[in-house]
Amino acid sequence: MAKTKSSKRSKRRDKPTLSSAILSKSPAKSMKPAKATTSELIPEVLLAEATALLQISQPQEALPIAHRALSILQPSSVPILAALPAINLLGEINVELGDIATARAHFLSAVSLDEEGLIPEAAGGGAEKFLWLAQICEEGGVESVAWFEKGIKILRRQLGHFQSQGEKGHSQEILENKQKLANALCGMVEVYMTDLSWEEDAEQRCERLTSEALLVAPDQSQPLQTLASVRISQLRLDDARAALSRSVNLWKWLQPGDPAVPDFPTRVSLSRLLIETEMYDEAIETLERLIGEDDNSIEVWYLGGWCLYLMGDKAVHNRESEEARQLRIAAREWLQNSLKIYELLEYEDEKLKLHATELVGELGEALGDSDAADEFDEDADELDGEEWEDDENAADKDEDMHDI
Repeated sequence: MAKTKSSKRSKRRDKPTLSSAILSKSPAKSMKPAKATTSELIPEVLLAEATALLQISQPQEALPIAHRALSILQPSSVPILAALPAINLLGEINVELGDIATARAHFLSAVSLDEEGLIPEAAGGGAEKFLWLAQICEEGGVESVAWFEKGIKILRRQLGHFQSQGEKGHSQEILENKQKLANALCGMVEVYMTDLSWEEDAEQRCERLTSEALLVAPDQSQPLQTLASVRISQLRLDDARAALSRSVNLWKWLQPGDPAVPDFPTRVSLSRLLIETEMYDEAIETLERLIGEDDNSIEVWYLGGWCLYLMGDKAVHNRESEEARQLRIAAREWLQNSLKIYELLEYEDEKLKLHATELVGELGEALGDSDAADEFDEDADELDGEEWEDDENAADKDEDMHDI
């Protein structure tokens, strides 16, 4: 459990709940409530505002606005077609907030209104809700595959429709549809490599689905990344490395805002595969780029530290002592950064914390200054501008760090 900080000087801001987000915008009781403007009563305007907030990672601020739009479009609790855009958006917002049960309820409500995905995407229809449910359904495994299959069926139908009308007038729609279809196929592969890996034909299904994804979107990095994952599971590491190299080369020279650059989570997964296949240089380049985009990512700092740690071990094996020392110094810095942010954000991945702490201790001993293993605690306090309230627990933690 995270330590309790002193309320006297605390600068930490807890994520507001829905009620507190609404209350923070409410007028004082002594004031006359402000009259809603015309734009505040137009659901399309509210949905556009909530969507914009979600895109800039402000789901908590987007939530009450999307609820307001839903209340206008759907006055009662009975779902209606006109409310589909708001229902889907609330599902996505709640996914970002980590409220998976509520998100699932919204997407299931959307499915009840558009069971075959025949309603146009602009009106809240299409495959998206099925693909979300494939990822957040309660049972996973067979249920997840069933949702993926429904979404993929819709995407195939849409792709055929656009292609039948000629690519000239629908090139963008075809491109986007192919990317969604390829990603959905890759999602199914992931299920067969994890939840359903015990099925007799799991490997064959992975091969077939991966091949289709590569045919649909040969210039997208996700199918190549999925191919690499399949090859790793088959212990075909050279083939995995070849696929990963092709995947990275598709976007490594592009600017961060380019749509061809994979999203942040995809590149985090990529870095794990690069480390697993000992492509350390490519992995650290990818992770450095990710840190340039978000320097508060605990996982990225941790993966960078782990990668540099392994690079240091390799340098030791090759008797490159000075290079090994520099890599170990860098590895410790990355790992300490992950631990600092871990404490500040009250992160909840105990395995990551334990491994990072263990590595920091080992690096301190290897560098001859094991006391540095607990420096991240002091630095975290300085960054937050306060001391922990529970001095006894802090002392226990320092003692544990010295024991590593």
